[in-house]
Amino acid sequence: MRKLIVAVVTVMFFLALSAYQPEIHAQGGYGWGFKKNDEHKLPDIGKYKQILEEYGAYYADDSGEKNVYLTFDNGYEEGYTDDILDVLKKHDVPAAFFLTGHYVESQPDLVKRMADEGHIIGNHSYHHPDFTTVTKKTMRKELESLEEAVADVSSQENIKYLRPPQGMFNEKTLQWANELGYIHTFWSLAFTDWDTDDQKGWKYAYDNIMEQIHPGALILLHTVSSDNAKALDKLVTDLKKQGYQFKSLDDLVLKNLLPQPIYGY
Repeated sequence: MRKLIVAVVTVMFFLALSAYQPEIHAQGGYGWGFKKNDEHKLPDIGKYKQILEEYGAYYADDSGEKNVYLTFDNGYEEGYTDDILDVLKKHDVPAAFFLTGHYVESQPDLVKRMADEGHIIGNHSYHHPDFTTVTKKTMRKELESLEEAVADVSSQENIKYLRPPQGMFNEKTLQWANELGYIHTFWSLAFTDWDTDDQKGWKYAYDNIMEQIHPGALILLHTVSSDNAKALDKLVTDLKKQGYQFKSLDDLVLKNLLPQPIYGY
């Protein structure tokens, strides 16, 4: 009888052990970056190119067409987003706004305006953690919580574009994002614009963008920057004069997914 009890306990222990599957952490990552150039060419991203292609992630439009994609990261509000939205509406330019939970909670009216005016709302996570240091369960919760918060205050019920907090990623987080239904969206043009204590004037923002601009540019800007808000109208006007067309992220993805005769480009 004693042997039978020991056997049963042993079997139950191993069954419980096999059922327990610890949450796997992403285990270290890469910080997004690229080699800038002033030749108006697509920047070199080195080894990242193969990784992004494998997981269907984007950082630019490599078709060679003079398209440009405006994206903004919104962690908190400094009073400039309304001005930015006014310029986008004036020029009929689409944009994508990657939001955090804090932004959605504190600025529901602006989130609603973004969606109502046809802009894409992207997922920048709820609490802005480095995804390469958390589990898939935590990553899922961060993304789903933000998506639910956006749906509560706007007409956008689903989010498909993800910008990883701090630009941190690796193969595991790219894979997890795909499994959760998200497309990673990086950038091919950026500059130091997020420091609200070190704004340098509208021309600083304008010059940085015009020096780096290239066909297919996916531009990252922060709405906390007064420089960006003041430069945007002239920036859009002058880029259009140079023959650039402002497109949405949906245009970029559809162009890559659909055959040319169907998409019509």
